[in-house]
This record gives sequence, C-alpha cells and structure tokens, in this order.
Amino acid sequence: FENIILRTGGSSSKLLLKDVARVELGAKDYSVDCTYNGKPARAGGVWLLPGANSIATGKRVTQRIEELRRDFPEGLAFNLLIDTNLFVNESIKEVVHTLVEAMVLVFFVVFLFLQNWRATLIPCIAVPVSIVGTFAGMLALGYSINTLTLFGMVLAIGIVVDDAIIVLENVERIMTTEHLPPKEATAKAMSEVTSALIAVVLVLCSVFIPVSFMGGVAGQMYKQFAITISVSVVLSGIVALTLTPSLCSLLLKNHGGEGHTPLFFTAFNAVFDKCTSAYVGTANFIMAGRFLSFLAFCGVAAGVVFMFKLVPSSLVPDEDQGYAFGSVILDDGASTHRVRKVSDLVSDFAQKDPTMNGVAVIRGYDLLSSSAKANYATLFCSLKSWEERKDKDLSDKDFTQRLMRMNYAQPSGAVLGFLPPPIAGMSTTGGFEGYLQCTTGDDLHVLEANANKVMAEASKRPEIASVRSLFTTGSPLLYANLDRERCKDMGISVSDVFTAMQGMFGTYYVNDFNKLGRTFQVRLQADQEFRMRPDNLSDVYVSNKDGEMIPLSAIMTLERRTAPATVDRYNVFPAAHFMGGPAPGYTTGQALKAMEEVAKEVLPSGYHVGWAGSSLQEKLASSDTSTIFILALVMVFLILAAQYESWSLPLAVLTTVPFGILGALAATFVRDLSNDVYFQVALVTLIGLSAKNAILIVEFA
Repeated sequence: FENIILRTGGSSSKLLLKDVARVELGAKDYSVDCTYNGKPARAGGVWLLPGANSIATGKRVTQRIEELRRDFPEGLAFNLLIDTNLFVNESIKEVVHTLVEAMVLVFFVVFLFLQNWRATLIPCIAVPVSIVGTFAGMLALGYSINTLTLFGMVLAIGIVVDDAIIVLENVERIMTTEHLPPKEATAKAMSEVTSALIAVVLVLCSVFIPVSFMGGVAGQMYKQFAITISVSVVLSGIVALTLTPSLCSLLLKNHGGEGHTPLFFTAFNAVFDKCTSAYVGTANFIMAGRFLSFLAFCGVAAGVVFMFKLVPSSLVPDEDQGYAFGSVILDDGASTHRVRKVSDLVSDFAQKDPTMNGVAVIRGYDLLSSSAKANYATLFCSLKSWEERKDKDLSDKDFTQRLMRMNYAQPSGAVLGFLPPPIAGMSTTGGFEGYLQCTTGDDLHVLEANANKVMAEASKRPEIASVRSLFTTGSPLLYANLDRERCKDMGISVSDVFTAMQGMFGTYYVNDFNKLGRTFQVRLQADQEFRMRPDNLSDVYVSNKDGEMIPLSAIMTLERRTAPATVDRYNVFPAAHFMGGPAPGYTTGQALKAMEEVAKEVLPSGYHVGWAGSSLQEKLASSDTSTIFILALVMVFLILAAQYESWSLPLAVLTTVPFGILGALAATFVRDLSNDVYFQVALVTLIGLSAKNAILIVEFA
C-alpha cells in the first residue's frame, strides 16, 4: 500500500502514498479500550443461542479456551471474569441440599407419627420411585434439571409422600380397629380411599396444568413448576394405587404381638391426643355456631384481600450472583484522557475492596444504553466466592454501596453501582428501568427538563434508593451548514463534499486485504493534528467539475450546538431512558408504584411512563396473578363437582382455601418477603393442598 502511485511527473518522478501518508496496521476503533486489574486487555462475551443449555455450553467454551491457551504467546493470559454458570451451579447445589433435607424431614415426621420402621419404609419407598419417574417424565417432555424444576421437586416431595400416607394410615386404622390381617385390611382400605386419591390427583393437576399455558416470562417460570409438580402428582397417585397397597400387605404385621411403647412416643402420643381433643372440641363449637363461623369466614376473606394489598410485590427476589457492574459518567464532551483518569481511580478503589476478585474497565462504552459514548466507562466486577464472603458486609449490595461512595472522593464524574438482573438476559442491570415517553412532539430539551424534574421528585421518595435519567442534550457538536445552492453554482458534487469530510474528519472505508490468514479493512483518515480544530475545515479541498480545488470553508460554515448523543424511542415516540433501584426494605413493585405516582403528579399532559426489561415483566405478571388464582379455583370447583356430582360439596371444600392463603400472606408479611413468582407458585400449591385436605374430610364424613 505504501508504494501505490498517486501521481507521476514528466521526468519519471512519482508521488507515492508513503510520501504523503503513514501506512500502518492498527485497530479498527480507538474510541473504546479495556483494562483488567489495571493491565491492557481485550474483552469478549459468549451469549447462548435460543434453546442452548448454559452449563453444557460453558463447559465446551472453557474446554476450547484451554486448548487455545497452549498456543498463546508469552505474556498473554486468559481470565474468565464473569461466569454466570457459577451462580447456576451453586443454586442447583443448594436446591439439591434442600431436596435431601426435605426428604430426611419427611421420613422423620412419618416415623414420628407411625412409630414403626416397617410402616415408615412404605412411604419412604414411594418418594424415590416417584422422583425417578418425575425425572423420566421431564426427560420425555424435553425439560432440563434447573433451579425451577428442582424447586418444584422440593414442593412435590410432601405431596408425593402424602398419597402413600393416606393409604398406609387407613390400612393401619383398619388393622387396629377391626383386627384384620394386612392383606384384608389393605383391600378394605383401598375400597375406601381409591376415589379420594383419584380426586386428589385430579384436583392438583387441574390447579397446575392450566397455569402452564400462561404466556410471557412469568408464564415460562410457572410452566417449569407446573409440569414438574403435575408429573410428580400423577406418578404419586399411581404409586399410591399400586405399589403402596402391595407394600402394605407385605411389610405390615398384625398388631397382636407389639411390645412396650417407648417413653418418648408415649409422651408424644399423650400430647398429640390432647391436641386432637382440643381440635375436636373447637370443631364442635364451630359447627354449633354456624352464624359466627360464617362471619369468621367473611372476615378471613376480607383479610386475604387486605393482605394482598399490604404485601409488596416483585418479579423474583434479588440474589447475590457473584458479580456486579459499575458505571463512571463524566460531563458531555469529556476527553478520553479525563475518562481514563477517573475510571482508573474508581477501578483501583474497587480492586482494593475485600469482596473483589477482578475488575475489567471498558472506557468509551455505556452499559446502561449498550452504546459507545466517549464520556462513559463501565466496570465489570467479579466478586470472590460465596464461601469467602459470608460476613454480612461482604455481599454484592454492600459492594455497590461502597462503590457509589466514590462520588464523594472525586468530583469529576458520577459513579453508579448496579447488580445484575435477577433473570439473566431480561434487563441490563437489576433494579428497575423504564422510559418517559413524549407524545406531544416537544423539543428534546423540554423532554430532558421534564425527565430531570421527575428524577428529582422521585429521589425524595423513601421507596427509591437511587434513580437517574440517562437522557441528556448536552453533548457538544459542530453542525455543518452546507450551502447547496453555491455547490451547484460552482459545479461541486454534494456527495464528493461528504466523502472528503468523512475521509478527513471521520473514517473512510476503502477495501479489504488478506494478511496473516486474516482479513483486514483499509481505512482512510487524516492524521490527528489535521482534524483537531474547526479551522482545519479550510485545509480540506474538493474538486469541481472543471478540476479546480475548492476549500470546504468556501461552501460550508460550522456552528457549535448541543444535542443528545443518542435518542431512544419507546413505541415510536422519543423517550428518556431512566434506571434506579428500590431502597433497603422495599421491593421493586413498591418502587414502580412510587415512580408512577411521581410521574402522574409532575409530568404534563402527553407524557407517559413505560416500563422495560424485568420491570415490564413484573407489571405483566402482577396483572396475571388474579387470573391464575381464579382459574385454579374454578378448575378445582369443576373437578370436584364432577367427582361428587354435587354443587354444594365443592363449595365446602373451597371454603378452606382462604384460611390457608391468609396464613401464607401473614407469614410472608411478617418475614418482610414479597409477592413474587415463587410465592404465587406456592399459593397455587396451597390451593391444591387445602382442597386435598378438605376432600379427605368430606370423603370420610
């Protein structure tokens, strides 16, 4: 390229490209650079294709990197900064621990009440059989083992063992009261409980299966739970109707030869008998005072409505995922030197934090808008393992709060700390995000003023810890006023003018060439000293149709202006992007409500708040909550009406549901938890379990 001939003279002289230009291999773009723990680096990311398995893909990528590492030149190293699979694996491990603990507790409770190892063995065998069958069903349906399906399995353990206990307890009762041998007692017990078991399975499936057809992100989460629990329930019903009776007839012994009851069980039985007597007395009192019972039911129903309004809402709870983000924002038009100086200061502070494992800084990149901005720098912070951060002040939230204290240590720019979104890929960061939409066609400066007014008022609300508008119209620029009529009079092509400006002040793409087995682009740009000042415009010439060279300053003037670096649009209309987070002790649902209230008070007509990312999904999920519960109740009622061929008995069963929901809401409120997707799944399960218990009472009544 250096020897390309630009011009030849009469005396065989040649003007080569290297005589007027510097030709070198370089980077495509110098506006963005990266460091890792203060050393030069290049950052890259791996994103999953739809349907890909995160853990399997991560293992293959790591394996491939290890193969490539052997060929790295000396001084080049690879560091895996953020691996989302670490949190996934840790979550799965914790859920597996919970699964084992739940099984142990179930076995203990069963033994405590049955007080017989042979009898305890029967439901204990039913649990692993149903779980193995559930895994087989998940495989057949194309589901994977993840935190949601395992959590559904934890919920299903109690349901699975309960069906076997119903059969076992009834066999034991008949053997004790009627003195029948195990085989005959089992046959009689199955004739009594078979219809109840079928009703229980149908009711639980009718609660969960319709939920799995809901749309949206929350619907996908519901589906994981619903399918897992439904498969478990169906298999547990089959086991209770087939395997459990066989085990009862084989393992149970006649009660005639029982020895002395241990002292612990004697004391436990005495306490339990007193509790049973108290319950029976309470039940008789309630049946005697039906009007008072009706008033109590109405009070409980009203309490459910009140508690639903009182318990705060969210999509899913925030969890420590082992990494965090930071953003350094300088004033519009800040030089790259200033951005590097401030970001290095913040990076050094982050590296010294006791939670820190590694820090990568990408200058010239704005994480919040996912765009290149010269006055921004983004920090990707990898935290130490959870075992090394067990102290309460070493969580990810504590780190982001310490990071934002850098705003007091340096006045040159704003420092923000963010957590990752609770569901990867749904948002850029945790907290909430949305847009202030302008539908009136106002000037962008008016949009900025209204956005800043909303942010100022929202910052005063106790529900909001921090909120910031990402929209600004203060980016300095030079506006080129081209005199097109003069260009036409002088015979100058407008496209030639723009090409000359792009080649001098921007970057002009020429072609490609191959070198070292790679394809490189050839780009033309004026040297730095010739494109630094506005008066450099007079140094740029363009040829007219007669071959005369005309300076651009003769046909163009420059005007200093300010404008947005980027303009976001929400549903076609211009909008100001904002982000924030709830204050400690508040949920994202409360923060969203506070933002909507502030916007309603402050914004003029024609301005609206629109939500995005996880905030949008949370609003959609909250609107579907009532639909979920109504659908579950209707399905339970219809199944029971068909089972009992009665309209009144299903109503008796459903009267138990508000009591269970009120207890769940009260416990959630006392523990300062929120009404999220997990809680809603638990409530749906509670509706099924309440109906299940009522079915057994109605069946034997």
